[in-house]
Amino acid sequence: MDDAENQKQIQQMMNFILNEAKDKAEEIEAKALEDFNIEKLKLVQQMKEKIRGEFTRKAKQVETQRAIARSTAINNSRLQKIAARQEVIGNLTQDVKAKLGNVTSNEAQYKKLLTDLIVQGLLMMIEDEVTVRVRQSDAKVAASCLEAAAAKYSQLIKEQTGVSKRVKLTMDSTPLKPAPACLGGVFLTAMGGALKLDNTLDARLQLQMDNDKPAIRQILFPMK
Repeated sequence: MDDAENQKQIQQMMNFILNEAKDKAEEIEAKALEDFNIEKLKLVQQMKEKIRGEFTRKAKQVETQRAIARSTAINNSRLQKIAARQEVIGNLTQDVKAKLGNVTSNEAQYKKLLTDLIVQGLLMMIEDEVTVRVRQSDAKVAASCLEAAAAKYSQLIKEQTGVSKRVKLTMDSTPLKPAPACLGGVFLTAMGGALKLDNTLDARLQLQMDNDKPAIRQILFPMK
């Protein structure tokens, strides 16, 4: 075989090897590109999921903040409404107190009221000896009520139970606070001060306001 033939065979072998290498390189490149696209798709999908998750989290956070703000606004509105209603009821109480204060200016009317308040307290206490405490300004008119109150108390006990019962009433040397701290009425004690009954106009008003609070609210703030 001459040199030309050898060179030709060598060239053919080289071309074959180069073609094989080229094909292998193209195959590797194609596989690398395919792997790259797959990984890129995975990363893109992961990022999409992350973004969706973040968006969902932030959307829930915004909704939670809105719910909190809405609840806070509703609560504030309710508190303001309650405060406004309490103010109206407070003003009503002050108006009633002002009118109750005028009751004491009519001595005859006030004497009857004090008598009834004492009798009412006695019927609740059922004691043989009771001390009557009033404001210093009411001491004179209250003292003039004791005999009538004791007699009325005995009469009512007799009528309701058939039992004869008397009570000894004495004036307390310690007076109630003057107006406006106390509007008037009586404060009864017995058993050496162990038994107490507040039947002042202030206590009666507070009791009435508490008992009639639903009706008062319905009148002042009717349901629409």
